[in-house]
Amino acid sequence: SGGSDLDGESLYASAGCSACHATGVAGSPKLGDADAWSARLEKGADELYASAINGIGAMPAKGGNPNLADEEVMAIVDYMMAEAE
Repeated sequence: SGGSDLDGESLYASAGCSACHATGVAGSPKLGDADAWSARLEKGADELYASAINGIGAMPAKGGNPNLADEEVMAIVDYMMAEAE
């Protein structure tokens, strides 16, 4: 994990991540969808952190929430990865 004490689950809910990741909008991997996450998990946490912080595909940097600290984004990624295993 990112080694933070931040609550990724609460941040996921409050930061707006669920707007896309609950339903798979624009091809986003749905929370808890092991199949959608398998190839992404193989890339490793560092690459997923970078994608989430910098943006990838249809997802803007920090999921469009520029007020999030990098550590908060990493905690959300940790939570989402754990839900996908």
